[in-house]
Amino acid sequence: MIKYRIIKRPLVTEKTVLLKEEANQFAFEVDRAANRIEIRNAVEKIFKVKVASVKTIQVKGKTKQKGRIIGKRKDWKKAIVRLLPGERIEFFEGA
Repeated sequence: MIKYRIIKRPLVTEKTVLLKEEANQFAFEVDRAANRIEIRNAVEKIFKVKVASVKTIQVKGKTKQKGRIIGKRKDWKKAIVRLLPGERIEFFEGA
């Protein structure tokens, strides 16, 4: 897989900002077919950092209803990447 297709977008929420500050971990939305090794390689190549570990989570899409119309948001995959001590991603420093 191409590295830019594996990492779809960074997740910047209150919880992920706390993870960044306390544990040097960063969260990304990733391709559902990507495995941990592909995610690790993509993060290391895109951001030029060393990755200590990768955790992945399959997030189920919520069912939403507006009146009688019922819809569903898409399922997606989240990756939490822990960097080695001393490494940081400059992209997140402004957040």
